[in-house]
Amino acid sequence: MKHIHTFILLSAISWLWVTPACGQLKYYNADAFPLYGKISEQTETRYERLPAALRNVSRPPVWVLGKNTAGLFLRFRTNSTTIGLTWSLYENHIMSHMALTGIKGFDLYCYENDGWRFVNSAQPAANAMDNTTLVIVNMDDREKEMMLYFPLYDGVTALQIGIDSTATIAPPAIATPMREKPVICYGTSILQGGCASRPGMVHTSILSRRFNREFINLGFSSNGQLDYEIAELIASREAALIILDFVPNASVQQMQERMEKFYSIIRTKQPLTPILFVEDPPFPSGKYNRMLQREIEDKNTTVREICDRIKAQGDTHIEFIPQGDIIGTDNEATVDGVHFTDLGFMRYADYLEPYVEKYVKK
Repeated sequence: MKHIHTFILLSAISWLWVTPACGQLKYYNADAFPLYGKISEQTETRYERLPAALRNVSRPPVWVLGKNTAGLFLRFRTNSTTIGLTWSLYENHIMSHMALTGIKGFDLYCYENDGWRFVNSAQPAANAMDNTTLVIVNMDDREKEMMLYFPLYDGVTALQIGIDSTATIAPPAIATPMREKPVICYGTSILQGGCASRPGMVHTSILSRRFNREFINLGFSSNGQLDYEIAELIASREAALIILDFVPNASVQQMQERMEKFYSIIRTKQPLTPILFVEDPPFPSGKYNRMLQREIEDKNTTVREICDRIKAQGDTHIEFIPQGDIIGTDNEATVDGVHFTDLGFMRYADYLEPYVEKYVKK
């Protein structure tokens, strides 16, 4: 047993010898690199989702959730063998049913010949506004195209990228993903990323990598309730496709009162852009909670009827996505009977992919 303990200790020491300390890296302000996933550049600070003009327009919870960086990502290139991050959070949010790496961590991806590949996640401290961590060490020194996903359920007020002191870092040399005509997604806590274990696993990011296209994530936890100023915001950016996934948050009454006007605000400025309406998923908890199941059925009936009414008025550029088996039929794809795990998000991405592929080329 003594020899085993000695071996473990020596192994740990050996690893420390070849692993640079965070303080030995040279840090660069991430403001120098292109940021994707924003629908507007007119925000109060760089790393947030809603334009400053909505501060006194949006309902308070929507405005605060706009400070969350869900769906944002940076692109850069570097020949460093080590990458570290140091960042400051907006509120140091914590939830009992979601991993801290998903809530307030980062995800690093590297571009290879066959597409984007996960490198590692930047793990935040359990209870700290300011974080510094190594993401990856001991890489080769070839120049690499990198993508860095931001936290899903917190905001970022400052970010620096650390590299070897003799290495270089620069904006990307490859223009990927495509920025012209993004896919704009609007919805709920699930769309925002609840409860992916890390930022790169929310379905919008999975689909963005598959289609090599910028996706914009306008998910607002518990608040995808058809606010008209959000429709105006969606309409302000020419899109290849718009996905409206609000049914889990919107009540039957809200849909009856707001859905057609919300749609018409978008359609007025984007007359030919395809719009997909998504039904409420078959939440596992609904299988046993009869009241929830009736609510799901009532809301899905309502959104289907309104979609049919819009189609009857002659709009041939909308499509209805039925509930189907969005997250499978084994009840294993959520953390709490509602919010998706990584398995749920992967299944959701697989389910949406053929619908997206009708309108967006890979």
